[in-house]
Amino acid sequence: MDEEQLRRAVLDSLELKRRFFEANAPLILDAGGRIAAALLSGGKLLVFGNGGSAADAQHFAAELVGRFQRERAPLSAIALTADSSVITALSNDYGLEHVFRRQIEAHGRKGDVAFGITTSGRSRNVVEALRLAKQRGLLTVGLTGRGGGPVAEIADLLIDVPHDSTQRIQEVHGMVVHMLCEIVEDAVAG
Repeated sequence: MDEEQLRRAVLDSLELKRRFFEANAPLILDAGGRIAAALLSGGKLLVFGNGGSAADAQHFAAELVGRFQRERAPLSAIALTADSSVITALSNDYGLEHVFRRQIEAHGRKGDVAFGITTSGRSRNVVEALRLAKQRGLLTVGLTGRGGGPVAEIADLLIDVPHDSTQRIQEVHGMVVHMLCEIVEDAVAG
């Protein structure tokens, strides 16, 4: 990569974020409000994804259990990607496609939010978990890219980044997580 390629990559990322948030501000506000309402009603956020999306899931949960920008009571958020013993046991015993689904079975209750992150919208374990969550009456949110794939057909709320580059999609996903944290924190902290 040279200096010009670096500048183009940054400009592409900035332009994608600008277009995305202009087009999706009402959706992001709605999702944040619905997540906050679930948490304020005693529900929990169950968030999950693979690879970089797993890191986003853990980041999201950490900001809600801890704090994002201000002191407040901790919020119930569980990253289904964080417990290596659970993940490896479920992968070994049931297969990777059931890793998140089985945890939704264990932890998910009506009034909770299942928040699946997948840049393609096609990650089988994310799709299966969201499908079960929807059947059980959880609010299902998909944070995707590339049109949302099968997640688009399942999620109650689809937050899709219209781009083909995984890294650009992930850059927007990180910002979406931060915006949702801020919306939720504002709602619960008053």
